[in-house]
Amino acid sequence: MLDFKKEFRELYMPKTTPSIVDVPEMTFIMVDGRGDPNTSLEYKEAVELLYGLSYTIKMSNRAVLEYVVPPLEGFWSVSDKDFRGGGAPIPDKSKFEWTMMIRQPDFVTQEVFLSAVDALKKKKPDLDVSRARLDKLTEGLCVQVMHIGPYDSEPATIMALDRFATENGYIVDINDIRRHHEIYISDPRKTAPEKLKTVIRHPVRKAFHH
Repeated sequence: MLDFKKEFRELYMPKTTPSIVDVPEMTFIMVDGRGDPNTSLEYKEAVELLYGLSYTIKMSNRAVLEYVVPPLEGFWSVSDKDFRGGGAPIPDKSKFEWTMMIRQPDFVTQEVFLSAVDALKKKKPDLDVSRARLDKLTEGLCVQVMHIGPYDSEPATIMALDRFATENGYIVDINDIRRHHEIYISDPRKTAPEKLKTVIRHPVRKAFHH
């Protein structure tokens, strides 16, 4: 049984001290949206859609291997032009723009994905399956760390992460394409807030000194 978290520990189980990682190309099912993840129906539906499709594929006869569905991940940015980022608490969570996603094994082609979309549409007609897409993504050079604790205590971890990158000759390279990335190793419904494990990853590039 393939478990991505165990097979690719450097991507999913980093230490609580920051490190640099080069993230290869992977396939994801993705759903874009905006709003506060704690209250937004759009967010709740996005997560339901991702898990619905991921499990439909895993259980289908197209699945050529046995595997554990990988953890939920999200790219986050803020549509607020005044927001400076970098460890500052987010003033208004309703201004979040996010792409939630779940990694898929390599056998998941567009064809496998579309047949899962059709199956889920029949099973859950209320879900807007048109929001989901299958896409390949190469994150490349990043700095990452395991954050342990509630989501609202992330800013201190993020400051340490970005400081580590700077001190080691990298520039944090967050823009519209490369975004703040979180991987939810723990299930928040079953884990106490102080024990939650979240991988925090920021894109970086090498700083060139003349």
